Amino acid sequence: MIKDLVLLNRSYRKYHNSKKVSVRQLTDLIDIARITPSSKNQQPLKYLLVTNEDDVNLVESHLKWAKFLKDWDGPEKKEQPPAYIIMLNDKNLNKQAEIDSGIAAQTILLGAVEKKLGGCILRSVNRPVIAKHFNLSSNLEIIQVIAIGYPNQKIRLTTPNDTESVNYYEGNDGTHYVPKRKLEDIIITPDITH
Repeated sequence: MIKDLVLLNRSYRKYHNSKKVSVRQLTDLIDIARITPSSKNQQPLKYLLVTNEDDVNLVESHLKWAKFLKDWDGPEKKEQPPAYIIMLNDKNLNKQAEIDSGIAAQTILLGAVEKKLGGCILRSVNRPVIAKHFNLSSNLEIIQVIAIGYPNQKIRLTTPNDTESVNYYEGNDGTHYVPKRKLEDIIITPDITH
C-alpha cells in the first residue's frame, strides 16, 4: 500500500555508511522519477549520481543538515550517506522546475523505501562549489541534493497538541521525533451558510 511506503519514508539523516549504494540502484530510482508528470511535459530535470567516495565527501562538506537540531552539525563520518543524487534543472528546457522537482523527489524517496533504502532531501547546499567541482554547464541549476543510503535511525511520528511546536527533535535515546498535525486540523470544511 502507498500509505505504508509514505509512513516509512522519513527524512533519514543517519545511515550505515559501510553499506554501499550502487549506481544501478540510483539509476533504478531515477528511472521511476523519469516517468512522473512534468509541467507542460518539458521534463527539465537531470540527475548527477554521486557514489565515488571522494565526490561523496565533497558534497557532504557543502551541505547543512537539520535546521531545528541546533546542537547537531550533521551525521558523523560512520553515519554519512554513501550516495547522493544531485537534482538539476536544465534551464534550456524550462526556467523553473519547482513542482516537477517535488514530484520527482517524493517518487525517488518512495522508490528508495521500497528497496529498503532511505533518503533525505537537502536544500541548504553550497551550489556554486558543488557545480564547480562537477564542472556543470551554466544551464544546469542545482535544485536540491538527495542523500541515499541504508537508514541507521529510529524515527517516530507524534501528534502535537494545539500549543506544541511541529518542529522535529531528537530524544535522549537518539530517536528522532516528527510531529504531524491531526487530520481534522488540516481539512477545511467550507462554510455554506453565507
